[in-house]
Amino acid sequence: MCGIAGIISPNPALISTSRLKKMADAIAHRGPDGEGYWISPGEIVGFAHRRLSIIDLSEAAAQPMHFSGNPKQQYSIVYNGEIYNYLEIKEDLILKGYHFYTHSDTEVILAAYAHYGEDCVQHFDGMFAFAIWDEVEQTLFTARDRFGEKPFFYYFDESNHSFLFASEMKALWAAGVEKKVDEQALLYYIGLGHTQFAVEKQRSFYKKIYVLPPAHYLKWKVKSKQFTAQRYWDVDKDFSISCNEKEAVEKFRFLFFNSVNRRLRSDVPVGTSLSGGLDSSSIAGAIQALQPGNTGYKSFSAVFPGYEKDESDYIQQVVKKYSLANYQVTPTAECFIHDLEKLCFHHEQPIGSASVFTQYALCKLAKEHQTKVLLDGQGADETMGGYPKYIHWYLQELLTGSNVAKFKKEKAALVGNDIPFGWGFKNYLAACSPGLTALRLQKREHKRLTANPDIDPGFLKAFVDIDCSYKPYVSRLNDILYYNTVQSGLEELLCYADRNCMAHGLEIRLPFLSHELVTFLFSLSPGFKIRNGFSKWILRESMKNELPAAVTWRKDKIGFEPPQLQWMNQPVLQERIQYAKQTLSAAGILKKETVHIPVRPVSAYSPDNYDWRYLVAATLLRQV
Repeated sequence: MCGIAGIISPNPALISTSRLKKMADAIAHRGPDGEGYWISPGEIVGFAHRRLSIIDLSEAAAQPMHFSGNPKQQYSIVYNGEIYNYLEIKEDLILKGYHFYTHSDTEVILAAYAHYGEDCVQHFDGMFAFAIWDEVEQTLFTARDRFGEKPFFYYFDESNHSFLFASEMKALWAAGVEKKVDEQALLYYIGLGHTQFAVEKQRSFYKKIYVLPPAHYLKWKVKSKQFTAQRYWDVDKDFSISCNEKEAVEKFRFLFFNSVNRRLRSDVPVGTSLSGGLDSSSIAGAIQALQPGNTGYKSFSAVFPGYEKDESDYIQQVVKKYSLANYQVTPTAECFIHDLEKLCFHHEQPIGSASVFTQYALCKLAKEHQTKVLLDGQGADETMGGYPKYIHWYLQELLTGSNVAKFKKEKAALVGNDIPFGWGFKNYLAACSPGLTALRLQKREHKRLTANPDIDPGFLKAFVDIDCSYKPYVSRLNDILYYNTVQSGLEELLCYADRNCMAHGLEIRLPFLSHELVTFLFSLSPGFKIRNGFSKWILRESMKNELPAAVTWRKDKIGFEPPQLQWMNQPVLQERIQYAKQTLSAAGILKKETVHIPVRPVSAYSPDNYDWRYLVAATLLRQV
């Protein structure tokens, strides 16, 4: 787990150790344990690396790392992430005649590239962003993991054919790349809360700085100036398998436990986040099943005493069952204001709600207790239908499948469990015409933006585009799960997780994002995800013997939600919001009269979270 940066240019004058060091220093928080620099013999490539030591703590595993399989294989790498199945890959490569001189997963990536070429990424179970320079072929090969756990930003200067990349944009800015906000991205953030473009996934919040999308690799042949990007993996949402309940639960349990086991591999202590919800509790339960009696790892929780969505009781049930060491933090409005500038500095792009700060504070707590690795439960909701919004699509699929009896049974069970969802005439229409529904939702969101009374008409007219309000065609539960897992939703949360943990020099690992596990879940019929009035049914059924029943069969969904509404009622935060509105008004983004409107406190996941967005947007603009 580290920070990477690099420059590739036909002009040696643009590559120097001092310039590379500026890039690395800008992301020093990602790797507080060491640094390294390398310039190729031809002086057209320069790599920089900041190291967070997790696997093989020796100096031999430092980066940039080099590999010489034979005279035709001269490779150098900078890499950020973890390849969890590196031991299995290493064993296979040893049988094929490869020799290893470190215990690192970095060396395994290089050997895998030497053997498999660009197909090496197909063999990796992990989170990664890396760049490999092939000295013989004069080719740069970069790749990013399947779901986007690790970031990769790049900039291409057409005037001198220079390519710069980094884990965070601040490293590009340190190298002299212009920092200029994309006004359209800003508009869709303050108006609708979008932090990414669902269709143009390569766009960032800043002009001319691009994102390598998840599950993509990029190749640049310097001599021929060929620049190509290609998707190497995708979820097959249309593939299905036939299995009974017992087989499905056993297969899920095997894949989940295998994923947790691999993500426990570390040469430093591993801890876990514990929210009190099903996902993080299941990870704690799996660790206990894999390592009975292991109470040596630390768990970390955010709690809010007296708040209606505080999950302390559920946390304590898990802590008590496994005798865990549990450390807790209670973020406040004052804490948030104190850390706001720093929070925005680390994230660089807009953040959706105060829940992001809650995770930031939890990561800070873990660092204070000398924990470098945390396991967390992200990805479970998107792959197993965990959010209440998925219920509509599930019920509509039952209807269109002519399974009226099951539709009535499931709807009644959901109502009986007090699951919050609405169902009316429009849902019946949506089930019959998913294409029209997508178009209607797109138009509705576009209208919500254009009818916003706060945004300056000139700013709105200049940058509004109905295509930016894209909504997917959804006829089945798998369609919306695919959209949120692959196209829009999950990557946003993964970006938050990466920045929050790396701001404090630690690593977050996500067992629910094993691609083998995700592939299996998408192959199952929807009834394994939502059943008998419960979401994530297959997870609950798999873990019912490990967890307290009150946690396994929880009916409410909190979602790591802090008391943002209460915070926004605090004078100290209201003052900052009013100042933010003045900043945006002066910039011609909000109307002048907006500064006279009182602050409108809302909860973290409210669609009308406008004042929160104004606060974040203004803070980011002041940092430009």
